[in-house]
Amino acid sequence: IFYEKSKKLKYISSVWEVYLKLTHINESNNPTMVDVSTKDITNRVAVARGEISMNKDAFNMIKNNNAKKGPVVDTAIIAAIMGAKKTSDLIPMCHPLFLSKIDCKAEFKVDKKNDLYMVILEVVAKCESKTGVEMEALSGVSIGLLTIYDMLKAVDKSMTISNIALISKSGGKSGDYQR
Repeated sequence: IFYEKSKKLKYISSVWEVYLKLTHINESNNPTMVDVSTKDITNRVAVARGEISMNKDAFNMIKNNNAKKGPVVDTAIIAAIMGAKKTSDLIPMCHPLFLSKIDCKAEFKVDKKNDLYMVILEVVAKCESKTGVEMEALSGVSIGLLTIYDMLKAVDKSMTISNIALISKSGGKSGDYQR
């Protein structure tokens, strides 16, 4: 498409220049996986956290370990580990990583003032790699929380998954991050 006004042509040109700098788009304008072959291997650690809120009945089932589908927290932790391990199968541009450790913990939280009952799930992912492990920690949290929803949806369909976030990361060229 040709434009006669130079301002419009300039605008298109600058947008194109930004577009060409995107790391997951190659010179042919096709999606690509970033080349990490020249990067150094460093120790990488990422911590992610999220929460699921639910009604009191569902919360008590988890806490008392008497949900009909079995041990909800244990199953969610196993699912979180599996989710972290499968990240590159689920997120198209993620590199497959050899994870050295995945640690998960669940915390129960009650806010009686607002009548909120929550499970907070945290995942720590570690590896020695040329690329970060943030997506593995975030995927683990997401899959773990979805597992809790799946196991308790018959009791509470209004459960809400929220606040999934990277809490911290270390290693790599970009350095450390702390929320």
